Amino acid sequence: MKKYYHENEEKFNSPKEKKKRAKRNAARRTMEKAGMVHKHDGKEVDHKKSLKSGGSNKRSNLRVLTRKQNRSRKK
Repeated sequence: MKKYYHENEEKFNSPKEKKKRAKRNAARRTMEKAGMVHKHDGKEVDHKKSLKSGGSNKRSNLRVLTRKQNRSRKK
């Protein structure tokens, strides 16, 4: 992964990508405050309606899934 990151560093550090990452991190913090997820618990916060499709970080648009469930979902 380190080599992949290095080769694509510009993509990961672009202002657009940083903004997307900040929104995902905010969603995770929302769920941590609600006590639904904890660091290193193997769970991920999923947006029912994706941010890309106009979804928000409101609690009603978030749900907790295991990593396997979230990565296997059809987008």
